Amino acid sequence: MAFFGLFSKEKKESLDKGLEKTRTGFFSRLAKAIAGKSSVDDEVLDNLEEVLLSSDVGVSTTLKIIDRLQKRVSKDKYFGMEGLQSLLKEEVMNLMAGQESTGKLQNPFDTSVKPYVIMVVGVNGVGKTTTIGKLSYQLKQAGKKVLLGAADTFRAAAVDQLTVWSQRADVPLISQGMGADPASVAFDTVKSGVAQGADVIIIDTAGRLHNKVNLMNELSKIKRVMQKVIPDAPHEVLLVLDATTGQNAIEQAKQFTAVTEVNALALTKLDGTAKGGVVIGLSDQFQIPVKYIGVGEKKEDLQLFDKKEFVDSLFGSSVLL
Repeated sequence: MAFFGLFSKEKKESLDKGLEKTRTGFFSRLAKAIAGKSSVDDEVLDNLEEVLLSSDVGVSTTLKIIDRLQKRVSKDKYFGMEGLQSLLKEEVMNLMAGQESTGKLQNPFDTSVKPYVIMVVGVNGVGKTTTIGKLSYQLKQAGKKVLLGAADTFRAAAVDQLTVWSQRADVPLISQGMGADPASVAFDTVKSGVAQGADVIIIDTAGRLHNKVNLMNELSKIKRVMQKVIPDAPHEVLLVLDATTGQNAIEQAKQFTAVTEVNALALTKLDGTAKGGVVIGLSDQFQIPVKYIGVGEKKEDLQLFDKKEFVDSLFGSSVLL
């Protein structure tokens, strides 16, 4: 079985359903903002700015979009409402230029690296453990040998929750229980993964320590001990963010990118929010690839992010006029 499968009709339907609240909210607000207008003028652009901000696209990204639209409209005096949607879609795609639709949806990992080590970070409650569980399940279904490490030893339920997911996904777990040294767990997991011939090792880490310095020190220590076994580990530092929190997700991204070298993002709970515009803001502001999105409760509802599919689904067949 190919990893995550092709972008099938079922996955497209799942994505469309997951973005329904964002899509509906965005276009209903936009329709009201341009009601009675026959051309794109300053008032339309002001209203559009408000719509983008209320969709949690973010201030800096919204200003970029409006600035580009203003330049386009000023160059083309005949630019009308019928072109606004397609131009807006085009500008969103351009801002997500770092999120190329790679055509490699079946293989998101560097297959020359084995084991491929992922360190997962994020605050408590964002769906970090669930994301690890769903990712593990899909990897296992694809025939990959996966090993999990329960290095979030500060939260009482964290180890237990990961244990449940490891059983659901039918993948082994290295755990030393609550209160254990996270770096020790990470070291044992990586060492065991190498010995067992694992394809992918996923290390869960504490959602939050009591201050930024402690968090930075802890994550740095985990990295150092893993590198004693695999010098270039972790190959991926995956930051999990909750899309329903909107701008709080952007603030969390600022905090974590300041203390560790995040190189991939996962956005959860997109199906439960009208704030899906935060994906655009995150992609633009941090230039870190959004690798996974969660669009439902099922194990299969963790999808590889594809820029084109996301933007197509976001805009759908909505017509402004």
